[in-house]
This record gives sequence, C-alpha cells and structure tokens, in this order.
Amino acid sequence: MTRAAVSIASNSAEGTERESRSAFRRFLHIAKGSAAELRTQVYIAQRLGVFSGSPASELATECKEISAMLHGLLQSLKLKS
Repeated sequence: MTRAAVSIASNSAEGTERESRSAFRRFLHIAKGSAAELRTQVYIAQRLGVFSGSPASELATECKEISAMLHGLLQSLKLKS
C-alpha cells in the first residue's frame, strides 16, 4: 500500500519535470492507475479485517478524490492540445 501511495506522488512529480506534454500525460495516467491500485488494496485490507469501518471508507474516498483530480488535470491537458 505504501508503494502504491508513493507512486501516485512520484509519478505526478516525474511527469511534471518531463519536457513534453505527452510524457506528462503518460505519467499522470500511471499515477491514476496507482490511485486505483491503492483503493483496491484498501478494499482488500478491509475485507481481511486489517482496516475496519470509518478509516477504510475515508481512505477509499480519498483515493477516489485523488483519481478524480488526476482525471480533471488530464482532461484539461487534453483540451489544451
């Protein structure tokens, strides 16, 4: 879970430093995939009893929000192309 969480921020940062818009978009897509991966891991952890109730729901909601923000950024980059 830590690896997936770090991957979201790392890929967003790495994409920002790339010199082309297409590379930036590619890294944002990877970050979005990592957000989905983390959300899935939260659901699995909840089913296994690692997380319960509210903390798991809050983490899943935050993952959805991050994914939505990345999607919005990707859409805005697509419009500027």
